[in-house]
Amino acid sequence: MPRTQNTTPSRQPRHLTTTTALALAAGLCASLASPVVAASPTINTAVNPAADPGDLPVSRITLYRSGVGSFVREGVVEGNANVQLRFRTDQINDILKSMIVLDLDGGRVEGATYGSKEPLSRRLASFAVDISDNPSRAELLGRLRGARVSIRTSEGTHEGSVLGVEQQNVVYPEGQEQRRSTVSLVTAEGIWSADVDNILSFRILDEELAAELNKALVALAEHRADNVKTLDLNFQGTGSRDVMVGYVHETPVWKTSYRLVMPEEAGDRLLLQGWAIVENTTDEDWEGVRLSLVAGQPVSFTMDLYEPVYITRPNVPVPTATGAKPRSYSGGGSPFNNMQREDREEGFADSGRAAAPRSRAEARPLVAADSWETSAGAAEKAVAFGAAMRNSVAAAASGESVGEVFQFTLDAPVTVGRQQSAMLPIIAGDIEGRRVSIFNQSDGLTHPMRGVEITNDTGLQLMPGPIAVYDGEAYAGDAQINHVSRSDERLLAYAVDLAVDARVEPASTSTVQKLSIVRGLLRQQMIEETRATYFFESNDQFRDRTIIVEHPRLIGWDLVDSPKPEEIAGELYRFEVELDPGAKTKLGITQRRTRYDQVALLSYDTNTLLRYSRDGKASKAVIDAFREAHRLQTRVRDAERTLAELATERNEIGKDQSRIRSNMGSIDRNSDLYARYMQKLAEQETRLEQIVELIQSTTAERDARRQELQEYLNNLNVE
Repeated sequence: MPRTQNTTPSRQPRHLTTTTALALAAGLCASLASPVVAASPTINTAVNPAADPGDLPVSRITLYRSGVGSFVREGVVEGNANVQLRFRTDQINDILKSMIVLDLDGGRVEGATYGSKEPLSRRLASFAVDISDNPSRAELLGRLRGARVSIRTSEGTHEGSVLGVEQQNVVYPEGQEQRRSTVSLVTAEGIWSADVDNILSFRILDEELAAELNKALVALAEHRADNVKTLDLNFQGTGSRDVMVGYVHETPVWKTSYRLVMPEEAGDRLLLQGWAIVENTTDEDWEGVRLSLVAGQPVSFTMDLYEPVYITRPNVPVPTATGAKPRSYSGGGSPFNNMQREDREEGFADSGRAAAPRSRAEARPLVAADSWETSAGAAEKAVAFGAAMRNSVAAAASGESVGEVFQFTLDAPVTVGRQQSAMLPIIAGDIEGRRVSIFNQSDGLTHPMRGVEITNDTGLQLMPGPIAVYDGEAYAGDAQINHVSRSDERLLAYAVDLAVDARVEPASTSTVQKLSIVRGLLRQQMIEETRATYFFESNDQFRDRTIIVEHPRLIGWDLVDSPKPEEIAGELYRFEVELDPGAKTKLGITQRRTRYDQVALLSYDTNTLLRYSRDGKASKAVIDAFREAHRLQTRVRDAERTLAELATERNEIGKDQSRIRSNMGSIDRNSDLYARYMQKLAEQETRLEQIVELIQSTTAERDARRQELQEYLNNLNVE
């Protein structure tokens, strides 16, 4: 973007210190902390002219990984000045939300002006012909109701006033049904109607109404082409003064990629290069700007401050007097309870070592089995490659903690053209690490992964990104790294270690350890064990391996009969296994937990309980209590059985009495058989009375026995 040249002597802008920036704009302290190297041209504003954005160039940019960038523009103004800045329309909301404007030498900022934006739907709805909702031809004709139009069909042209548009369902001979629209006009000859689909064209005869439709279409075209907005900044003062403008708007997330070179010689440190990828998607060149890259993710959101907001006002009816009505009053209540919420911040920390790792000097680096070159020439080439990597690229940025975030600041001004990207070196140096193989059964592989364990002793924080791994001068594979703080350790896997075979044999058991009774429930103390045996076999006859085994860590389970893990990483144990060249080895891992199950005492199998008693898992007191409970339950069941027998007998007597009464209706009352029936009915009635008394007494006895059983179980606690 060209910059305006002025005859006024150039004046270097005063660069802000961190303290001044914090005092003037706390939200942009990171952007204002460093001095700007390049001078900005002076703006000659003797008659308050509008200046080009190049007169207030971007001097510093801070990019965040949350998708926003902080921009600072600095320059010099003379007298009363007006500076115009142009932004894309989609950036205006961020600018209005975050912009700060400072006149640093006693001047005054009068404010900023910009063209307002009314909602397109509201603008379109304001015209006499409303096309805000993209109406169809039938809907548009309906909205022209009462207006004079000229409609042309294949049968001719008709003029008249639109009476309305009617929707009809038309059924065709084939049985198909279609919804059709019919427009009706009031003409000099009467009502004329036509199918809207048969209309070739129509014209609005009312010139003012036709002009309104054209204006709405023009407004629609202007809105679509409105991509850039101008912001006018007004400065009032005398003489030459430094001014600054800062704002935040959306930018692409800056990214990182790394190169990791593993040495051939044991004990040598690894070489790490880190590159930052930044993209200038703006329409302005970044020329000589101070660039900072922040690892933090500040909270950022968008809010539509540019488009006017209208509030729908309620329609209040005309007040009228009404008769008095009875009213009920609620009783007095207690005040609202004050609710307090405790917010707990749980830090995300990397897993610490369960046991002190062995000295890095003792760790033997491993080399890929499929990339061996034992000649001295190959080793020399690898060493030369590593030296060339070290000498060719130097870090062009310095890193430091700023507040609660980590920031990389490029040492020299950076130039990135509009709509261009750049890859900038921010890390270059040695890093501590060792070669390992990594095996995790969930990977679904029969081989470990070749990898490296690094310790971030660079003094910088490593951002997430891909890592291209080189073994000497040969490309070995790709790895991915998440955020790594200073002094943290990470495992990186970049290839499959085909020289080592791996398999796992799982097993699990569950046994009853002890039985007891708690409040009438039989409590089983269960011991559960899950075991996994890892088998490794090396097909490499030259180099040994250090294999890191990642095994699932079951929460609430204890490690037993297993080696001590080298590390606990969240839900994983990490064990180390040394594998000699061409050898086999195995690793057994057992986890155990105690589980308690409770079952109803009276539902437990007697034979199973007696077997546990013989095995010493159930005490004599438990067996005696079990037998007593069963005795009490038997008494309850005896009473229930008696009640069932009485009920059956009563039902049988009832059936017999029905049979007898049926027979008595067909015989002579003076016969001997009739007398026998009468005698039997009398005897049955006597028995029924006895049964009723027995049912009442037996029911009471059953309920008492149930109560006795329940009280016994409720108070039963036996070890």
